[in-house]
Amino acid sequence: MDNPSLVVPGTLQPLLDLTEVIGKVGVPQSTLDLIRLRVSEINGRVYLLTDEPGKDGPKDERLPQVATWREESCFTGAERSALEMAEAVTLMTDPQDMASDAVWEDSSQYYTDEQLGALVMHIGLVNFWNRVNVATNQEPAVWR
Repeated sequence: MDNPSLVVPGTLQPLLDLTEVIGKVGVPQSTLDLIRLRVSEINGRVYLLTDEPGKDGPKDERLPQVATWREESCFTGAERSALEMAEAVTLMTDPQDMASDAVWEDSSQYYTDEQLGALVMHIGLVNFWNRVNVATNQEPAVWR
């Protein structure tokens, strides 16, 4: 089937609007991109990474390393805390297992409450998009 966001009238724009709002609270776009890629990897949503520059400039050379972020030295403390939060929220199978107090405390060292809220909404939105795209067998997306 075609992507449901294109099939169901009126659904695409509110999702794009939410993405825009999330992008305005001060979390670097590069961090949001790392989260989007990592959450997508976990959910089986395939992205084809290209060498072409994206709309925000040159490609982030760290993207292929996001799956192994714990072993890589190229990610900042703030990015690591965001990636840990993304994994904790995405891999949640029981609400008791969701992001621990330690994960929240670590993230709060780098982000304000507004930014943490935006991170959680971004993680949820990426999970939503992944589930829609994987469930309807959408083609792998090209990352620019």
